[in-house]
Amino acid sequence: MSRLRIDPYILLLLATVGLASILPARGMYATGLGYVTTIAIGFLFFLYGARLSTREALDGLRHWRLHSLVLAFTFVLFPALGLVCALLVPHVLTPELYTGLMFLCCLPSTVQSSIAFTSIARGNVAAAICSASFSNLIGIVLTPLLVTVFIVNGSGGVSFDSIRDILLQLLAPFVAGQVLRRWLAGFVGRHKKVLGYVDRGSILLVVYVAFSEGVVAGIWGRLSVVSLALLLAVNAALLAFVLVTTTVLARRLKFDKADEIAIVFCGSKKSLASGLPMASVLFPAASVGLIVLPLMLFHQMQLMVCAWLARRYADQYSHA
Repeated sequence: MSRLRIDPYILLLLATVGLASILPARGMYATGLGYVTTIAIGFLFFLYGARLSTREALDGLRHWRLHSLVLAFTFVLFPALGLVCALLVPHVLTPELYTGLMFLCCLPSTVQSSIAFTSIARGNVAAAICSASFSNLIGIVLTPLLVTVFIVNGSGGVSFDSIRDILLQLLAPFVAGQVLRRWLAGFVGRHKKVLGYVDRGSILLVVYVAFSEGVVAGIWGRLSVVSLALLLAVNAALLAFVLVTTTVLARRLKFDKADEIAIVFCGSKKSLASGLPMASVLFPAASVGLIVLPLMLFHQMQLMVCAWLARRYADQYSHA
């Protein structure tokens, strides 16, 4: 598995999708799971708030050129590319898959993998920590705003009820976690592994409920093998374009190699951990399954490509 560079968690996600396809939640069972999922999402964002060091993220503003560039890639370049991809509807992407792709483009960067790959590649780890953390900090507010602006209501845009849900399910727990961080930081640090299982288990629950809704609503009949292959091709092109652009601009702006590495890895990724629960709040339940599919595929693709790229950067250092 390590040779293939397949994230085992992706296999769990796929297994959850398979379970939802065979044994979807229906009736009262689905209603009960919906309430449990709402609580799980709130707790998930509470933990995000308790983990994320606001001071660490804000201290990183001293390296403002690097962080500004990463944020521009994350919240400007990606959405712009998403808008360009509208030209692919309906011949290449179905409207539902395009909504998912546009949602992907509005998400913040990852934290763990951005830092890990920057470290493997011998880049500026401190800058990666600050940049990825700050991206997630403002993404709690900025991602829903971008979705509101760029995704039309007919495709699952944000209504007043969705804005209320964002405030109650995402922002309020996150702020509560930040406020209580001074008392919870030690506990969270000591139980990081256990809480990691809680994170991932919550996301698996979100995926099961979302895909169950999709199966019951019959939306999977609209996804063909050809549509899936075309989506993979679009994801690959999107990732390749951003990786090349981050590298070229970092060099044109005369960042050193360590900073370039942080820019490339933080500016090219999208967060599955934030995206899946956000999607369940932002979009109608029956359409969430197809909407998160581009994100799930992009996540695995970015891990595989960036693992190779990080080793290549590390080899360049060893031969320098």
